[in-house]
Amino acid sequence: MKNTEMAQKIKALRNRKGFSQEQLASAAQINLRTVQRIEAGDTEPRGDTLKRISSALDIDPDELIGSAEQEDNGFLAFLNISALCFILFPLLGIIVPLCVWMLRKDKIRNIGKVSKHLINFQMTWSLVFFIYWAIFTSSIMLGFTMPLPKIAGIGLPERIILIFMLLYQINIVIILINGVRSYSGQEVFYKPAIKFLK
Repeated sequence: MKNTEMAQKIKALRNRKGFSQEQLASAAQINLRTVQRIEAGDTEPRGDTLKRISSALDIDPDELIGSAEQEDNGFLAFLNISALCFILFPLLGIIVPLCVWMLRKDKIRNIGKVSKHLINFQMTWSLVFFIYWAIFTSSIMLGFTMPLPKIAGIGLPERIILIFMLLYQINIVIILINGVRSYSGQEVFYKPAIKFLK
């Protein structure tokens, strides 16, 4: 599949600098045939080739990558919904979206921003979950009582289970809301979240 947008951008930047294809190939220290194939849209520069071309054209590689990204709100919604794997095990809510992000990180517009918000939220949620779990298990092993609000007619074990259920419900609702927001092209809202990824 031809990537004409990136090809046109590279050609325009090359012309703006007054480079011929040969001069760009020389400045980037790559093969002339590679430059020709890139500008024809037959191939897309990646890794070291992308860095070399960007350096020769005096631009940031992200500017070229941005031209290759496509709008795909359906995939962004899928990325958000993939965090529901936390239901099986809390850390899957981080691992699965991270894998999904890595698969398409240079292909979809805003995927990095959405992924960081989602993963920061899931890491924060997991941290709260495991801290609460550690306190809960310590209270059983060491025999002290957890300071939980009293609810009429509900004992301590039931209150602990209710708190775990509430944590899960909050996460599910926030994921679903943001899945719908991503699908409709709106910005995601994952709060509260510690900025582990910036």
